[in-house]
Amino acid sequence: MHQKRSEYVLFGSTGKLLPQEEMLEVKKKKNRLAIGIPKEVAFQENRVALAPEAVNLLSQNGHRIIVEKGAGINAHFSDTEYSEAGGEIIYETSEVYKADIILKIAPPTQDEIKYLKTGQTIFSTITLPVQSQSYFKTLMSKKINAIGFELIKDKTNTFPLVRSMSEIAGNTAILIAAEYLCDRKYGKGRMFGGFSGITPTEVVILGAGTVGEFAVRAATGLGAMVKVFDNSVYKLRRLQNNLNTRIFTSIIQPKVLGKALRTADVVIGAIHSPHGHSPVVVSDEMVENMKFGSVIIDVSIDQGGCVETSRVTNHAEPIFKKHNVTHYCVPNIASRVPHTASYSFSNFFAPVILNIGEQGGIVNMLKNDPGVRQGVYIFNGTLTNQFIGESFQLPSQDIELLMAAFG
Repeated sequence: MHQKRSEYVLFGSTGKLLPQEEMLEVKKKKNRLAIGIPKEVAFQENRVALAPEAVNLLSQNGHRIIVEKGAGINAHFSDTEYSEAGGEIIYETSEVYKADIILKIAPPTQDEIKYLKTGQTIFSTITLPVQSQSYFKTLMSKKINAIGFELIKDKTNTFPLVRSMSEIAGNTAILIAAEYLCDRKYGKGRMFGGFSGITPTEVVILGAGTVGEFAVRAATGLGAMVKVFDNSVYKLRRLQNNLNTRIFTSIIQPKVLGKALRTADVVIGAIHSPHGHSPVVVSDEMVENMKFGSVIIDVSIDQGGCVETSRVTNHAEPIFKKHNVTHYCVPNIASRVPHTASYSFSNFFAPVILNIGEQGGIVNMLKNDPGVRQGVYIFNGTLTNQFIGESFQLPSQDIELLMAAFG
């Protein structure tokens, strides 16, 4: 017979029995986080950082989600959806900014920065070209943690949020082109694609990055004939490998490009520059030689544009005509489809927030997640991004050293 394990221990020489303490596994303490979702105030920013489904996931895991009234309305998420998902609808912006972590899309404005408090963490874009030295100084004075999601990397060493927005922009650019190509006023009533007995739509795509790749996928899927130009042979080769098919590709040579543009129905400008300003590869003369009713979608306009005749437009007045060619030059094309784009943000942010809670706070999570750590540009009030420091003559420190100091 097996002897039954006693739940008591013998105490001293008296032989008295006392209850034995139960040994439990010691788990890492989870943090119950308060997440604030403010309403975007930036011009024509229609996206929201968390969809109701993500709010439900986070609230089920014990986190408090504070949503400003109307935060998701431009992305077609109602306050009722957020409330039913477990979110708290708040009317005062200042109350939303009392949360531990703020999730938003556009960079915080000067008015929004006033609401921030020491020790908070804010996720948003940085949008470096429109910022100033005083902007970063004001953020640093708040002693907060600021994370720019366009700098965050994943395990494959790519930028997941930048890539997802680029995928959306590439697909959407083709759909926009199709819309205006068949328009009676701005196009010539031509349907986008290829049909039996009818010459297919000719599409010229400038740039073989993510935007260009997904523009190619959308265009060829509709039956168009596509030509891709880029100055990187590596990118052109990678594009063909990703597509697993042979398409027309060329280095950007003015004569070859000019010839392709003369017969093109649609031109997609998708040249991205790491130095902040896209090179102009399509001249005014080239545009003048294009067909009547053709369409240019300059996705590169957020970096100045790669077409000489381009100028910034907006979602309310997105197009203009020059040389009888329709130009669509709206920065932030993904905001045209905010419902889809918001889900893309949400799919990224929800696991990150869960991880912060599981790790016991933002500092522990940053120590263990080098990808998100790449996105930190201010830590506890200290600038940690060397490029920003050099661009605005501000002192910066290595994030790795600061992390070690918190160890």
